[in-house]
Amino acid sequence: MNIGVVGHVDHGKTTLVNALTGTWTDRHSEEVRRGISIRLGYADATFYKCDHCEGTEAYSTKPVCPACGSEGKPFRSISFVDAPGHETLMATMLSGSALMDGAMLVISTTEKCPQPQTKEHLMALGLVGIKKIVIVQNKIDVVSQKEAIENYQQIKDFVKGTVAENAPIIPVSAQKGINIGALVQALDQTIPEPVRDPDAEPVMLVARSFDINKPGCNWKEVKGGVVGGSLIRGILHDGDPIEIRPGRQTQVENRIKWIPIITEITSINAGTKTVEEATPGGLLGIGTKLDPALTKSDALAGQVVGHVGKLPPVWDKIRCQVTLMERVVGATSELVIEPLKFNEPLMLSVGTAVTVGVVTSTKKEAVEVQLKRPVCAEPGARIAISRQVGARWRLIGMGVLSE
Repeated sequence: MNIGVVGHVDHGKTTLVNALTGTWTDRHSEEVRRGISIRLGYADATFYKCDHCEGTEAYSTKPVCPACGSEGKPFRSISFVDAPGHETLMATMLSGSALMDGAMLVISTTEKCPQPQTKEHLMALGLVGIKKIVIVQNKIDVVSQKEAIENYQQIKDFVKGTVAENAPIIPVSAQKGINIGALVQALDQTIPEPVRDPDAEPVMLVARSFDINKPGCNWKEVKGGVVGGSLIRGILHDGDPIEIRPGRQTQVENRIKWIPIITEITSINAGTKTVEEATPGGLLGIGTKLDPALTKSDALAGQVVGHVGKLPPVWDKIRCQVTLMERVVGATSELVIEPLKFNEPLMLSVGTAVTVGVVTSTKKEAVEVQLKRPVCAEPGARIAISRQVGARWRLIGMGVLSE
């Protein structure tokens, strides 16, 4: 299953994922240079439990128990989705939230709670329907006990009346690896494995896509493009013919058309292992026979993969039932949200797809939006709606796709 890691910029999300998995998810050169996450990061961990220890000491992410040195039993595998915390990257965080079965909200003890993106990310989790949340009170090694207790009280006051009202708050130091056992125990108890239907037609949401060939390699060694994401239902096998929707953009008689892409699976990677079949949950990398130029630099992010002819419909105009929040969160000054207006541009997040559209009609509850880029989604899908406030897109509400 997938657990999202969300929160304000610089509160230690990537360091926490590193403490749990041993993987540093900021791999992009710009991320390393600037010290912030820009793209969605992924890392896998296995949780172990020691039979000889009791309480939180029994839980760890290492095969050998850190407390007594005996061998731990593996009991769960988790994929972590590390979302960027910077306010300009909210769309990336929303596309990642479509893959999450639960979330860790990371809050630093060194800053007053809540910070703008702490608010915005918690609101986003509520809107996309993620209710299983563990709050991580990070950086406890750099404050006094009194300050940590004050910060804990601020967190309690902040989450009152939200989806995270009853979420456990676990104090940790990701940098020093303190209290990681308690966090593993809380994640295990708070976020149960979701029920999935392996017999349904497979639907995979694509969050990343890559060209894995090195520049200047021999043409005989060129490998097809790779798509990465999560299978939300069904099973995919190595060698299966697959369809990718909405597909690629072409121009026919001065009109832009989107044509589904048909290809074949050449390999399936789950974490570091190559597998014959992919089951729901966790994060996957699927090798295909596609021209790598189609998949480079996340070009296929937001698309949907499944068996040929079995995918949900593609929409270039959508109608949705809308629920708006009362105030804009995520900015320093919170403005009251006005109703949606005719001809207003909106940013919509549907699954892992992020698209811009223009409002063409507003009735009491239903709104029609003409999309610049079509999306593949089932009726009833949740849509996160953002509006331009000043120079930024701000989350203002959610919609449910109508037929």
